[in-house]
Amino acid sequence: AATEPKFPATRLALQNFDMTYSVQFGDLWPSIRVSLLSEQKYGALVNNFAAWDRVSAELEQLSARDFVNEAIFHGEPEPENGQTAAPPPASWACSPNLRCFTFARGDVSRFPPARLGSLGVMDYYLMDAASLLPVLALGLQPGDTVLDLCAAPGGKTLALLQTGCCRNLAANDLSTSRAGRLQKVLHSYVPQDVRDRNRVRVTSWDGRKWGELEGDIYDRVLVDVPCTTDRHSLHEEENNIFKRSRKKERQMLPMLQVQLLAAGLLATKPGGHVVYSTCSLSHLQNEYVVQGTIELLANQYDIKVHVEDLTHFRKLFMDTFSFFPSCQVGELVIPNLMANFGPMYFCKMCRMT
Repeated sequence: AATEPKFPATRLALQNFDMTYSVQFGDLWPSIRVSLLSEQKYGALVNNFAAWDRVSAELEQLSARDFVNEAIFHGEPEPENGQTAAPPPASWACSPNLRCFTFARGDVSRFPPARLGSLGVMDYYLMDAASLLPVLALGLQPGDTVLDLCAAPGGKTLALLQTGCCRNLAANDLSTSRAGRLQKVLHSYVPQDVRDRNRVRVTSWDGRKWGELEGDIYDRVLVDVPCTTDRHSLHEEENNIFKRSRKKERQMLPMLQVQLLAAGLLATKPGGHVVYSTCSLSHLQNEYVVQGTIELLANQYDIKVHVEDLTHFRKLFMDTFSFFPSCQVGELVIPNLMANFGPMYFCKMCRMT
């Protein structure tokens, strides 16, 4: 054992992915692999609490485009023969008021670092633009009570607040240090009166117990679970889940993910919606977790959960992102050199009973 070669965790991650993902993705794996190892693309989420119109104009001058509103504008049904077009089903609604700028396919320009604006908050938040898709898919409506079960480092929590729909927002993360990072993001981007008025509550509870703590309460729940964070695992030694010392923790991930998703669904009101998401390509952490959790809720709690079809959603955003064509449930953004966002898996569910 003393002579065992000390491979860096990033190399162990790549070996693991080569073994599993070459089987899962077949011919697609080589292009996904080279994209994962290349520099990631970012989006600039405009802070609506800043001077957003000025910020948007400045981002447009960089030749970036607001992919959200462009997609929604182009995705509206065309009226036929002078008739008014039928509105799309309610389940198709995207969370409103989100503006996120990206550079065009193949453009590897970088955004300048965000700066403090005239209103005392940061102008925009740099994030993987694919990370916004779970929030858009959640379809927030004005006055919703919202839970972000695994909220840190805070990009998706910030996006939830940007919608202006949260009557109150519970943002939870088990790790107190990560919850501290989340607080920092909120302080930098959200004015004090808004944090108070939206009753943003930051907690560090065990998310697996949320169904017992606050069952049947929330209109919308985001369950963005801890995962193998595939891109991070290939680039960073620090906090890398592929370290040998964390092997057991890595093997237990799908069970933890099922427990968190089950808790999120139990916290949702009947008729409410949950989005489950990861930044992993692994179907063991994605579709299998969703299917396993739905079975668990049916068997143990007699609760019926319906998976929403997101095909329309994929079509809406396919100009910006590269989607895996054959997900069994949910949608998966796969890294692609022309659109190097993701990976980001997301699945929308409705709790029926």
